[in-house]
Amino acid sequence: MMTKSIQSLLAAAAILGACAAGAQDRDKAASPAWQDQFGISNCTIVTQGRNQYTVLEPGFQLVLEGGDTRLQITVLDETKVVDGVTTRVVEEKEWKNGELYEVARNYFAMCEQTRDVFYFGEDVDFYKNGKVTKHDGTWHAGVNGNRAGLQMAGAPQLKMKYYQEIAPGVAMDRAEIVSLNETCKTPAGTFSNCLKVKEGSAIDITAREYKYYAPSIGLVRDEDLRLTKYGFINGK
Repeated sequence: MMTKSIQSLLAAAAILGACAAGAQDRDKAASPAWQDQFGISNCTIVTQGRNQYTVLEPGFQLVLEGGDTRLQITVLDETKVVDGVTTRVVEEKEWKNGELYEVARNYFAMCEQTRDVFYFGEDVDFYKNGKVTKHDGTWHAGVNGNRAGLQMAGAPQLKMKYYQEIAPGVAMDRAEIVSLNETCKTPAGTFSNCLKVKEGSAIDITAREYKYYAPSIGLVRDEDLRLTKYGFINGK
């Protein structure tokens, strides 16, 4: 038989537990869900243009470096139809210790009305000793239920949470905007009013990295990588 003291303690614990669960439920309800619908069908899709943090124009290039890694991002003068949509090809090349490590051809398109940039997939080649060894991470919208995600909003808002890639079992990257006014110091210059984004994955919930985007330029910092060079390689 329980004493009154023990009964009182158990009752208090139950009340505290109920309160904690209620608070968790409220927090969960208040926390916005990850956005995975972007109204693409309502957009006039274009293959080049700009928003505050993206330059989607052929010939524009970013180079970031840090440690043993060099990353080069180039907007190519190429397009590709993905899921019935004509997209712009953006090439990413990554070197480690001076050797080519990865080449990705990303497929982006912009909504003319909102300036949102959508991500329709990518073809990925990994290299070892100069030879392609695998294609991990390759996906295309319109295949196996895959859908386009949001790469960069035309009007980013603090605490926005959205999927960048929607390819179940292959690529489910997602992003949360955590700041709109960061200052970023890089070898290419110091940039103010930078967008800070926390990226992760619904496939690997432990994965996390931070990226910073400068107005009128784009990516200027990716974890240990810093912008070293940017501009149009074709002289525009």
